[in-house]
Amino acid sequence: MTQIAILLFEGITALDAVGPYEVLQRLPGAQVRMLGTRRGPVRTHEGSLSLVVDAELAECPHPELLLVPGGFGVDRLLRDEATLAWIRGAHASSQWTTSVCTGSLLLGAAGVLRGLRATSHWNSLERLREYGAEPTLERVVFQGKVVTAAGVSAGIDMALALVARLADAEIAQAIQLSIEYDPQPPFDAGSPSKAPPRVVEIVRRTMARVRAAQA
Repeated sequence: MTQIAILLFEGITALDAVGPYEVLQRLPGAQVRMLGTRRGPVRTHEGSLSLVVDAELAECPHPELLLVPGGFGVDRLLRDEATLAWIRGAHASSQWTTSVCTGSLLLGAAGVLRGLRATSHWNSLERLREYGAEPTLERVVFQGKVVTAAGVSAGIDMALALVARLADAEIAQAIQLSIEYDPQPPFDAGSPSKAPPRVVEIVRRTMARVRAAQA
């Protein structure tokens, strides 16, 4: 049995948690628990979708795999010492400590990323330096048992890579096939290096407005 803990919080980006969940819950012997500071629903930052916390943090102090998603709600948690302390404690005994998108900022604030290469959403990447990490634009970064994934959809790639290590490549490929993960995006605009400058600026402005509203 591999105990997997996914942290949920108000203002989460749903795919950061749900994408990896769809992969990891298919791992033979996996037990996935959705954890948070209190039981019950938490909403994405838009408020239109809820995910459900089914156990409080104290009920799962030592998961084998810890996954910290991102979202605009991360900024509030950067000042939540109870959550940061739980991350530090879980990391101390975990087999894998992982993040998706701006979830890496929470790992950084908990002291997990000091001296390590790490990634995050491209629009927040430089913030990792505040926590002693070396930012990189790689999509998935393995540094010992610490694994960080870039923005949102990169969590699926990370989860498949983790399954290959927890089980083997054949099982990881079988899970990839079972979810028919065969991306064929209509536009080659999935990173700031590929998207037109005007599109990059639209995203930057939109994210800045949302962060300001959440503050």
